[in-house]
Amino acid sequence: MSNNPRLPDYDLSDVTDVTAPPQLRALANPLRNAILELLLERAATVSELAAALGRPKSTVAHHVSVLVDAELLKVVRTRRVRAIDERYYGRTARIFRVGTVSPADGAEAPYCNNDLATAAAESASAHQADQLSSILRHVRIPREQAREFWTRVLELANDYAQLPRAGDVVYGFAAGLYPTDCPALPEAESAATDTD
Repeated sequence: MSNNPRLPDYDLSDVTDVTAPPQLRALANPLRNAILELLLERAATVSELAAALGRPKSTVAHHVSVLVDAELLKVVRTRRVRAIDERYYGRTARIFRVGTVSPADGAEAPYCNNDLATAAAESASAHQADQLSSILRHVRIPREQAREFWTRVLELANDYAQLPRAGDVVYGFAAGLYPTDCPALPEAESAATDTD
């Protein structure tokens, strides 16, 4: 459990807009997303990340390098261990807000993870054990209001990531906001009085 009142234990921006193709490609890998998620708790070395993920150190080092090159990770401190500088990596922002590549860039939009699909796969066993809490609502609102609501959701997700680490179970929190083809009621008629 961290005694740090604000997680993680290093300075970073609150939100960074991610639109560059190398950044989007870096975020499209599930292992790199797992690395970024772990670093919301505290800065860590490649060895610590490899142990947490159960993956070879060389594999994790490669993915950390990709994230550093994409400016999504940075070295936040070093420690001298037996004549070697051990690097501790941290995120460059708490939230990476993914944008889109403009067609004027001439680049094909890279694939980005569908976090809801990941959450659905992760939550299957909790559903089977009747330990899943979830909700889904459909509301017809203007695009600007959807953006404002999503900003509030991001703030809530950030608050969730700040909770002190304790216990022995990692709980997932997923949210999504997306356009659908769900039906909607027509606009209500103006206040007419019933004369039955």
